[in-house]
Amino acid sequence: MALTEVERKRGQYAALSIAAIVIILGVPLWWKTTETYRAWLPVSQIKELAELQLQLSSDVEVVFARGTVTPEQQKKVPLMQTQDEEHTIDENTVLRYRYEIRYRTATVMEEDALNQPTAAQADLSLHTLSESPCGSLVVYVIPESSSLLPEDMEVFVGQRRTALLRIGTQMRLGRTLEQLIIHLEPRIKQVLRTMSFSRADIAAALSHRVRLSPGNKDSLADTMRAFKSSPGYEITFSLLNPDPKSHRLHWDIEGAVQTYIQPLLTKLSPLANFSIDSQILYYAVLGISPRFDSSHSAYILNSASLAHVINPVEARLGSNAASSNPVMNFLLYVPDAHHSPLHIHDYKKQKVPSNAFHSPRWGGIMIYNVNDFYGPEAAFPVDISINMAKVMGVFLAQLRLLLGVQSSTPPAGFLFAPCASEGLADWELDRLMWSRSVENIATATTAITSLAQLLDQIGNIVINDNIAEQVSSAVTSLQLAVAELEAGNLIFALQYSKEAISASERAFFDPSLLHLLYFPDDQKFAIYIPLFLPMCVPILLSLLKILSDARQRRKEKQAKKD
Repeated sequence: MALTEVERKRGQYAALSIAAIVIILGVPLWWKTTETYRAWLPVSQIKELAELQLQLSSDVEVVFARGTVTPEQQKKVPLMQTQDEEHTIDENTVLRYRYEIRYRTATVMEEDALNQPTAAQADLSLHTLSESPCGSLVVYVIPESSSLLPEDMEVFVGQRRTALLRIGTQMRLGRTLEQLIIHLEPRIKQVLRTMSFSRADIAAALSHRVRLSPGNKDSLADTMRAFKSSPGYEITFSLLNPDPKSHRLHWDIEGAVQTYIQPLLTKLSPLANFSIDSQILYYAVLGISPRFDSSHSAYILNSASLAHVINPVEARLGSNAASSNPVMNFLLYVPDAHHSPLHIHDYKKQKVPSNAFHSPRWGGIMIYNVNDFYGPEAAFPVDISINMAKVMGVFLAQLRLLLGVQSSTPPAGFLFAPCASEGLADWELDRLMWSRSVENIATATTAITSLAQLLDQIGNIVINDNIAEQVSSAVTSLQLAVAELEAGNLIFALQYSKEAISASERAFFDPSLLHLLYFPDDQKFAIYIPLFLPMCVPILLSLLKILSDARQRRKEKQAKKD
């Protein structure tokens, strides 16, 4: 009887020990080893970035040349003014434009530069004196008697970050400096919208975040045409020879790229990295058969049929699988002797002067006719050397459009300097940098906030330390980019925005985020119940038996006392 009682107590102690080990050690250990690891994320800072509040600041100098202000007016300069504009795009996106305008008189050396025979020479001389920082502008107010501008022009926009603004005599005489500035303000604002950031450019840069109004067709077309911002671009030049028996083509693509394309890409290096390759494709034909027009004695491609040209040709171009960067294709098509000359007609049925067209976010195609080489005594195949200056002029214009350099019509009274060898003016580069900075910030902000919402909604996605580091890096870069934009440091703002979009995309597309995405709770129960149920049932039954025995002993003791 005593032995049975000892064994019973030993069994109870064993059951209690096993239960205590399972509850104190087993359950916490299992919980810790099977929990979804989720590193800390700066959620509060991400929520602050969800509402895009940007301020774009630009420094502007307005310099009065000799003969534009009276001695009495000169006593009140230099003078500082700040102009603020607010641009509300939607309830979560608000932009503020700030211009810090400083008025002063021209120095002696600037007066000498303004005495040059032409406006272009004056622009070069002023640039030699001092180079304006990136994102800033200098407007020189010149007298009406100046010969730098034609009589019907009021503003000259140079290749650098300077502009010449002619002032009328009636505007200068009999007015205070404040009145003079008020009369100059509309023209100065027009210069700023032309050479610096504008509402249309910034709205187009935010097109992926907000929907553009249907009435803004020009901005919508420009947005759809240009490639989205990217760390790098691949540029491919292809020569299409549909009939090698008709002609043997020679093109100096390497020399042409170095002469015409590389200067532009060097100037655009702050925006992205560019790589260039070329190829020659034989027996590559267009996807449609051109129609012969007897009235023009030529084969015709109508504007409606151009959309069917690209797909068959694109299949022959190949792809660069080693790079994820967007590819810009530039194709030079030389028709064979049986379909030459070949001309492109627009929707008005007029011949396109460049004989070329471009496709948004894809590239451009130029048709190069060589029918003049087919003489009555020509021996086939005919050796033909392609005029690369003519070809690259067309491709350079298409490249500018695809990169987002807007070739807008100058306002009335504006004269633009002819395009330099780089193919891009300094102020055009600044406008592109403003747009790309805003676009990068908006894209990175959207990616980070979307990722934070996804991780908050789906609790069983693993957030490892690498993802948390990338998210924190993106948030820090975004904060720095916004601060640099507000300070007017355009180069640093662009650099930080590029870092932000790179880090945000690495975090958003990290493959580790998908490991437990399709592992719901019901599957967890299906896995764990066969493991834990056989072990837990004996322990629970033993604990119930112990409780039952304890109650029975308590009742017996109570009965003895009674």
